[in-house]
Amino acid sequence: MENFIVSARKYRPQTFDTVVGQKSITNTLKNAIKNNQLAQAFLFCGPRGVGKTTCARILAKTINCEHLSPGIEACDHCPSCVSFNENASFNIYELDGASNNSVDDIRTLVDQVRIPPQMGKYKVYIIDEVHMLSASAFNAFLKTLEEPPAYAKFILATTEKHKILPTILSRCQIFDFKRITVDDIASHLHYVADKENISAEENAVHVIAQKADGAMRDALSIFDQLVSFAGNELTYNTVLENLNVLDYEYFFKMTDQILACDIPGTLLTIDDIIGKGFEGQHFLIGFGEHLRNLLVCKDASTAKLLETAPSIRNHYVEQSTRCPISFLLQLLDINNRCDLNYKTSNNKRLHLELSLMQMCALVLQPELNHGANSKQSIPPSTPQGTPSAGMQKNTPVNQPPPSVHQPQASGIKEEIKSGIQVGIADHTSNQQAAALKKNVETFKMRDIQHEFTSTTSIKKPPSKTESDTLSSDDYQARYETATPFTQTELSLCWDEFADKLKNESPHLYSTLKGSRPVLQPDWKIEFILANKVLEDELNSKKTEMMEFLRFRLNNYKIHLQTSIVDNQKTMKPYTDKEKFDMLAEKNPALRTLREELDLEIEY
Repeated sequence: MENFIVSARKYRPQTFDTVVGQKSITNTLKNAIKNNQLAQAFLFCGPRGVGKTTCARILAKTINCEHLSPGIEACDHCPSCVSFNENASFNIYELDGASNNSVDDIRTLVDQVRIPPQMGKYKVYIIDEVHMLSASAFNAFLKTLEEPPAYAKFILATTEKHKILPTILSRCQIFDFKRITVDDIASHLHYVADKENISAEENAVHVIAQKADGAMRDALSIFDQLVSFAGNELTYNTVLENLNVLDYEYFFKMTDQILACDIPGTLLTIDDIIGKGFEGQHFLIGFGEHLRNLLVCKDASTAKLLETAPSIRNHYVEQSTRCPISFLLQLLDINNRCDLNYKTSNNKRLHLELSLMQMCALVLQPELNHGANSKQSIPPSTPQGTPSAGMQKNTPVNQPPPSVHQPQASGIKEEIKSGIQVGIADHTSNQQAAALKKNVETFKMRDIQHEFTSTTSIKKPPSKTESDTLSSDDYQARYETATPFTQTELSLCWDEFADKLKNESPHLYSTLKGSRPVLQPDWKIEFILANKVLEDELNSKKTEMMEFLRFRLNNYKIHLQTSIVDNQKTMKPYTDKEKFDMLAEKNPALRTLREELDLEIEY
């Protein structure tokens, strides 16, 4: 039975031109050889599997070749090249820094350096994982590395440059190897597949390249593993099954369901994903990458950042046209928050499902549904539509004032119009459009805001209950509403708001429950506090409280006025002196008695 050689070794580059993804480094090394400007020491650093040791071997082989080609490549026919190819060269030494990391090992190396080469021009020492050398071994190596014999060359390779002493770094020419791009890895995998007579789909190869994370060796190892499973035909489904990768179609489907505000559909899709054995965080990471790809597709200058197969790129471009930039940014924010809190959540599935519902709720916002037809421009940074000029006087305090100059408003309006209204009509079926209309009527903004916490920094006015169908005049009329209410109704709403703060702010909760607000004329609410600290704490929640009370009582002219009670008169005596002074104030004869008898108060 013939011994099997893994592809990472079988197809290891033998010349500078065959090195994948490191063109700048190989050109620099070739020019150094051509101009006879070789340094005495090189340091190759970078992540795993990018060609550090391979380039070190090619450099060692090339500088000892007796008949270099015009392209500065080894001839593979001279005695030096033949001995190198057969692993029998006496001029090239490879050392492992992990197992030869002591001072004695470096002393042995220094003794070998003193002996000139028996054949060829240079003796080359390749030290892999050089960061594993001890500090003493580095120090013992300094002098030889700085002033070696003319025939000695040192090539150090490491994945952790920061662990190497600065005195070593200063004696080397440093070459930083970069991660190999997905396209370069995919191209090389196609080359290997052709050599091995293996049929590989384009999408399958790109999934392997993405899974390799920039390392060619990892990509070839995954390729060998999949070929062992699937034989000579490598399909996209085979790769997904063996690499535990979630199909990208799920992400496209989930995005379409969010655009259609199809909450039941998103829950069923995530159930299907979890049922296939994928962790919720696995989905979050993939969906975040999907949203990022949609975002980079919005501009032609950033479209090159999309690292996917060409057939999938068209799908990304098509879906990105239906997603406004502000909408994608809000989805990314919700997805990121869910990812950060996923591990600490006690009910991980509910945490994930709640985030998906919040994403669907974004579609119900005014700037996504009716922003294109609004008379007022919508600034791209605000998650809500800005009220008209006539409403500015009654605008809630936590809502930002409308921008005076908004040069991007018209562009955003056109994007929203094409992205949501036209996009859904053109790219969804009639059933999906009907489902969207039904969902918009069913999931009112009041219900969404009451059940789910908003992920944006600007709170939505809870008074909006007509599912985004009010005009500017309607909004103005609403904010001028002043429905009468009683002291009892005020107390009930006051206690309801206090209960919401029970876990978040226990101290403020006790304050609100311990004292009663007093309703005054002109819808003024007076509330007395014990000290300035409590007043500051209440002020931090004042805006939220006003929105809650105005909404609950349907009165938008409510305003809160706080005052601090003077506690000096009601303060109870604590020390003996305070007790005596209080008694003497009631009966002055006690003070006279104390002076006549020359009595003192014990402290």
